[in-house]
Amino acid sequence: MTKRTEAKYKIDRRMGQNIWGRPKSPVNRREYGPGQHGQRRKGKLSDYGVQLRAKQKLKGYYGDISERQFRGVYQEAIRLKGDSGANLIGLLERRLDAVVYRAKFVPTIFAARQFVNHGHIKVNGRRVNIPSYKVKVGDVIEVKDASRQLPLVIEAAALPERDVPDYIEVDHAKMTAKYLRIPHLSDVPYPVMMEPHLVVEFYSR
Repeated sequence: MTKRTEAKYKIDRRMGQNIWGRPKSPVNRREYGPGQHGQRRKGKLSDYGVQLRAKQKLKGYYGDISERQFRGVYQEAIRLKGDSGANLIGLLERRLDAVVYRAKFVPTIFAARQFVNHGHIKVNGRRVNIPSYKVKVGDVIEVKDASRQLPLVIEAAALPERDVPDYIEVDHAKMTAKYLRIPHLSDVPYPVMMEPHLVVEFYSR
């Protein structure tokens, strides 16, 4: 089991929230954090602590991507015109692994990264194996013919706990998805509240 795959079971409990909305989340059973000190009473968080928690939650949601990569997304977000928090969400939702997860081609964001890495996905007819690849509006993402009957793919399409958002048009019969537009924060189906403005404040300190 990889470090990141193992981490997904701890992220929910560290945050005290079921950030992916999974029925099997350990938070559904135990609301305290992981480890031997998890049941200690938590003090009130400082402003820095609140901002750090918001960053960890958003970073964890997208598969616990590396700090270097996440900071790079932030730096790109502040260079773009408009609200930096909204830009941050827009850029994260353009990641190929995020689109594959949103389209319900795989059951988890962690599986999406591995699925892309292993070459199961094409973008506009060309194989792309970089999870952080930025999808553009109008791009067509598809599962390779040889990968469409994998148990992982069949299981994901039947998952009842999440729907495909309206900024992605999906045809599960053909295993294709079209990226229609860059979403606003309110469009993204997060099971818990995300606070990208606090992430911007964290990095701009």
